[in-house]
Amino acid sequence: MNSAPHRFSLRSLRPLVATPAVIALAAAGSLAAGVNIPAQAATCGGYVGLTFDDGPSGNTPTLLNALKQNGLRATTFNEGQYAAAYPAQVRAEVAAGMWVGNHSYTHLHLTQQTQATVDSEISRTQQAVAAAGGGTPRLFRPPYGETNATVKAVEAKYGLKEIIWDVDSQDWNGASTDAIVAAAARLTNGQIILMHDWPANTVAAIPRIAQGLAARGLCAGMISPTTGRAVAPG
Repeated sequence: MNSAPHRFSLRSLRPLVATPAVIALAAAGSLAAGVNIPAQAATCGGYVGLTFDDGPSGNTPTLLNALKQNGLRATTFNEGQYAAAYPAQVRAEVAAGMWVGNHSYTHLHLTQQTQATVDSEISRTQQAVAAAGGGTPRLFRPPYGETNATVKAVEAKYGLKEIIWDVDSQDWNGASTDAIVAAAARLTNGQIILMHDWPANTVAAIPRIAQGLAARGLCAGMISPTTGRAVAPG
């Protein structure tokens, strides 16, 4: 499993187009200012976990705007180095209704590191996210989805639940907007999809992801720190 290890140059993001689903949500009054929770949430047939790795960045406001406009909440797995560099964006994630997780400090291959290095990568990120106003993370996603007994022992030390994914959008690998939308269409109740903070195609896919989930009676939920599965926000 792979998750893009480096920051890519941000490309120009195409404007989001209002889809029929967005228009319908607006008509239902679900796109009011602030965090937009879908009006149909009470009748959700299931929940899925939308996750975005490698932030925060200069692209985070565009991502958050797209999520809010489409009534979606997500979990952002932040790198500690970027949480320290962009604290305002961490606060913006929380203000937009997102949940902030730990994605290590510098995105190393943790299974190749000593326990002391793994501890440093995780603990410094806990501190950086908290200092930026993101709260103390309860979820941890190991870079590249790579884990072993050492990584798990350090996670346990900090009370973190390890979160991998069920569906890889391949957005880190240049996946098209259509391919990202198709990946999200494979999600079933409780499952989690891997996406990233920086790809323009991911932002462009968000309105269609929202429309597809609504058509299948699914809502974007939180990831339980107990089970590691997507559940109703609480």
